[in-house]
Amino acid sequence: MGASRKTLPDLIDRLSAHWPDELSGQCAFEVGLSGGVDSVVLLDLLVRLRSQRKLSLSAVHVHHGLSPQADAWVDHCRRLCRGWSVPLRVEAVRVEIGGGESLEAVARQLRYQAYAQSSASVVVLAHHQDDQAETVLLQLLRGAGPKGVAAMPALRQHAGRWLWRPLLTIPRAEIERYARWRHLSWVEDESNADTRWRRNLLRHDILPLVESAIPHYRQHLQRAATLMADAAAILDEQAERDFQECRHDGRLLVLSMSRLSPPRQRHLLRHWLEWLGVGEASPEALEQFRRQVLQAAADKHPELHLPQGRVFRYRGELWSFRSGSVAPRTVRLASVAPGGRLTPPTWCGELGFAVRRGGIDPQCLQDGFELRVRMGGERLDHKVGRKPVKTLLQEAGIPPVMRAGWPLLYLPDGRLAAIPGVAVAEGVKLNEGQGWWPEWWPC
Repeated sequence: MGASRKTLPDLIDRLSAHWPDELSGQCAFEVGLSGGVDSVVLLDLLVRLRSQRKLSLSAVHVHHGLSPQADAWVDHCRRLCRGWSVPLRVEAVRVEIGGGESLEAVARQLRYQAYAQSSASVVVLAHHQDDQAETVLLQLLRGAGPKGVAAMPALRQHAGRWLWRPLLTIPRAEIERYARWRHLSWVEDESNADTRWRRNLLRHDILPLVESAIPHYRQHLQRAATLMADAAAILDEQAERDFQECRHDGRLLVLSMSRLSPPRQRHLLRHWLEWLGVGEASPEALEQFRRQVLQAAADKHPELHLPQGRVFRYRGELWSFRSGSVAPRTVRLASVAPGGRLTPPTWCGELGFAVRRGGIDPQCLQDGFELRVRMGGERLDHKVGRKPVKTLLQEAGIPPVMRAGWPLLYLPDGRLAAIPGVAVAEGVKLNEGQGWWPEWWPC
């Protein structure tokens, strides 16, 4: 019996043996079910383990609407889930491609948005060893660094839940043998045969030639991905230490950055751009910006343009400016407790209050306040006379490109009470005792 068991393509023992410790005690699992052989096999395995592991099992199908067969795939998934008594969630998405975006990337982003809405604590995806090998090669072909070549992790956090890929060490051929052995039914995506897509070109035309010469290429590429994941983690740890040494209110201090070696400077800049969420820069553009930041004259303001904004040097610091950062209208807000932060509607930034001398008298804020965009000509009350807001922003070192969108804080009676992060009007501040000092963190 034992000898015959070994000839069967059963994957359930391997799945149980490699169950992550991090998922111990987790009971709500949702499977990403496309209807293809990989996800159908994954769901079948978890259905078989459901009672043993005491799992609450569900599935989600993302309906992209890109194929003429898309509605039929939904019906197929519904029939499968009905037969297995698995609740199915169908998420219809609209795939719209913008400038410079690929269809595959946009569709993937929409799928992960659907996964982020799951009520389960674990979302389970059916990527396998062939997918991992293809991803490693695709990342290499686009010139990716260690983080890109690390490809897909077996387990990671995503939107407050676990994302698990339990088939990542199993080749596609074994998954297909299992499906035939279990007499499973699945759908075929006709786009998978279109070699105009790079992944399909690798899968159908190039990797079969590689396999004929290097039969174990999948395992080799998977090992490379594991090693690159470790390397990327170490680099990120170093970049985070450098970031903490060089940061000031989310900006980078050029003098501190200049003390690092050029490779650490480049990695710090990449780390900072990722933290800002303004998009990636090409290695050439990043290097040119790094050199300009360190070498340009003090009165120059080198810039790096990115998909979601730009970063630039100003007065010894690197600042970021998001596209569309200027607020379009006035926003009325209730009082905010010190220490907290809020993002005012339609504004690109966060507002908060610190308790300190020279802050606003809290009684002035008890009826709320307004944030208004600058119109020009505003003045703030000082001990002697009234000072132009434009001058105060300039003296505070706010870059010219950000001054137009810097908020002004008005009281309900129409008085200009403060320029958050810059100054508080004389008539509302507490010179004795602790008041509320408004802060502004732009996007």
